[in-house]
Amino acid sequence: MNGIDWTIIILYLLFMVAFSVYLGRGQSDQEDYYVGGRNLPWWAIGISTMATQSSANSFIGIPAFVALTEGGGLAWLQYELAVPLAMIFVMVFLIPFFRELKLISVYEYLELRFGRPTRLFLSGVFLISRALATGMGIYAAAIVLTACLDIPIWSTILVIGIVTIIYDTIGGMAAVVYSDVIQMAVLLVGVIICIGYAASEVGGLSEMIASLPADRWIALDNSTGLSQSSSQTPFWGFFIGGFFLYVSYYGVDQSQAQRELSAPTIEDTKRSLILNGLARFPMTLLYLLLGAAMGAVYYKLPELRAAVDAHGKVDFLVPEFILTQLPTGVRALLISAILAAAMSSLDSALNSLSAATLKDFLEDRIPVEKTLVIGKIVTVIWGVIITAFAFLFVYDESSKTVVESINKIGSAFYGPILAAFLMGLLTRRSTGTGVILGTLTGVAFNLYLWLYQGHIFWMWWNFFGLIVTCLSTIVFSSLTAPPNDEKVEAYTLKLGDLRSRESDWLATYAGLIAYSLLILGVCYAFNTLAH
Repeated sequence: MNGIDWTIIILYLLFMVAFSVYLGRGQSDQEDYYVGGRNLPWWAIGISTMATQSSANSFIGIPAFVALTEGGGLAWLQYELAVPLAMIFVMVFLIPFFRELKLISVYEYLELRFGRPTRLFLSGVFLISRALATGMGIYAAAIVLTACLDIPIWSTILVIGIVTIIYDTIGGMAAVVYSDVIQMAVLLVGVIICIGYAASEVGGLSEMIASLPADRWIALDNSTGLSQSSSQTPFWGFFIGGFFLYVSYYGVDQSQAQRELSAPTIEDTKRSLILNGLARFPMTLLYLLLGAAMGAVYYKLPELRAAVDAHGKVDFLVPEFILTQLPTGVRALLISAILAAAMSSLDSALNSLSAATLKDFLEDRIPVEKTLVIGKIVTVIWGVIITAFAFLFVYDESSKTVVESINKIGSAFYGPILAAFLMGLLTRRSTGTGVILGTLTGVAFNLYLWLYQGHIFWMWWNFFGLIVTCLSTIVFSSLTAPPNDEKVEAYTLKLGDLRSRESDWLATYAGLIAYSLLILGVCYAFNTLAH
């Protein structure tokens, strides 16, 4: 790193702050701050959602998984199999209903259906799980950025935390969405540059692809992930567990659902989800190509191999390539891309944590005219808390990559949280007490699997957590007084109405199903290259 590199990085960070000041003009209430006045364009919301998914840890972790992780390779594509199908479920059963209620926090629904204790409990579960996962994400990104920037890790954590807190607090959801669009562009340029330099280093794109060992072309692993003999990349675990993970993440996780509630119309919301359902797969293919590039150059350049091996973690592959193989200026752009991806994950978490805290816990206690100011103060407080978490974290050493470590935290909670909403939307006998006890049971069961049943692939937790929570809720609800009939009538889905409401979208849903089959076909085609 030299003066030119540092100048580029500092200018990028200053631009992000200045841009948020521009976007924050004219904010007058919490709707402006938390959902952009419900007037943000669908394409920007869709790209913003993808930017959060394409975190720094994806930029670092996926190529490392493809190139060097034991049992890795193109099996990562199985992550994408259930995404288009999950989008259909979210578009039909969840987001339209929440939009009709004009929610800011999706946990408001739980009070309408079950009562305030249920809302506060599930919102609290979200706050804890999202803060922990985000803190781990910052810590993991900071580890590798520290190697690039050659500064202490505490400095890297503070840079990510402070800059994101500033622009998120000033600009609100508009700053989150539009800054994510810019950060996604920076990230894509960074990935393409890395691939280009690596290909030129090993003799061209064809040589780079040919250097990927045959066993790493296996994209479909027909195992369950439920037994000691199963591999660590099981198709059925990815497909079934992944479906429930993505339904929960896009549909009832405040950090994502809040953005979907920021579009002008339900049609725009659906377009943003369709964009994610379609564009995530090509983005993942680009990451896989980057992994092939990194693997090829790793084995060709002894100095890169020595630098990565000195860390003892494959996650340093991309950062060390950037640091040792790229020229001044280009190197700074790539480090800015990693910073951009890290801040993209943090900014959405901050705004959603602030929204859930204000709407679910504080709104009734403060004057309406002060909600905007209090909301910004809460954003700062959560930024400080998450940054503090990053200083305390040591991620799960049993995980193959940092991406997996972060997803494990989410998977412990996603199934039970989704079950709580589904029991409200789809059943009439469920009660608030039943949902709270059922969710506790589901989370406890997932923690048991994590601690004592390590042979069960972690993506299954999303499915098992949901099933255990649903069954427990039914049992506990049967032991309590029936819910209020008026609430049940007003806040459960009328399945008979879905047919007329969704009739115009049936062709789109069929297209998403076909797209999921296309992804499966691509995975199968890659498998043939392994034999």
